[in-house]
Amino acid sequence: MPVNGHKTFGPRSLNHNATIVPFGVAIMVTKAHILQEIKRTAEANCGIPLGTQRFESETGIKPSDWKGRYWARWGDAAREAGYIPNELSKPKDVASLLDRYAAFAVELGHLPVEAELQLKRRSDCTFPSKNAFRRIGTKLELAERLAQYCRDHPVYGDVIRLCEEYASQAQQESADESEYREEEIGFVYLIKSGRFYKVGKSNAAGRREYELAIQLPEKAKKVHEIRTDDPSGIEAYWHKRFEAKRKNGEWFELDAKDVAAFRRRKFQ
Repeated sequence: MPVNGHKTFGPRSLNHNATIVPFGVAIMVTKAHILQEIKRTAEANCGIPLGTQRFESETGIKPSDWKGRYWARWGDAAREAGYIPNELSKPKDVASLLDRYAAFAVELGHLPVEAELQLKRRSDCTFPSKNAFRRIGTKLELAERLAQYCRDHPVYGDVIRLCEEYASQAQQESADESEYREEEIGFVYLIKSGRFYKVGKSNAAGRREYELAIQLPEKAKKVHEIRTDDPSGIEAYWHKRFEAKRKNGEWFELDAKDVAAFRRRKFQ
């Protein structure tokens, strides 16, 4: 807190380059000191002055320390320190983004993953952020647009092959995943006929219920079904759990607690 018009700096406002001031010791926040901090933090930010919030976080210097005392606007302070005021970043055009991405892919020998984009940004503050590339679309969409860009710029001819390989791999993985879902997702169901319950499996629980209904002397009613990617394994689990109450084959004489336990599962 201020002490006799001076500012007290504590450990919270320090960073690795700041002057170390013991807690509770008051120093005057002079114009020269603020200008020095603007220059120091700008140099650490690729020559770009910080905005007011980040500047306060880095230095502990609040707007009330300079506004109306030394400058009317933060831009005036940045200019006096020798910098162009920080402005909102304008979106980079797609061609510029694709060019930087292609050059980085050449450097790596493969299309960069997100972590590599982050590392490149840390080492080169002029390199676009990962969010800038995200605006182009998914990585597959980015690869497709990058391939087209490289066809128009022969210097990046090797990147075309990288894009085609990635697109082929991504499409195959998507097809494999779809096929897996179609083949593996099924149901383990519990139906009741009379006073007995049956635990069974099917790729279409409703169809199995109909098939059983026309085979049983009493009408079968579906009690519940559990979606699963392992119908055989989950069916075996419930058969084993209800083993003591098995009457014949897959038919069991269950009580209300048993039925409630089965019904609690939506997916297994």
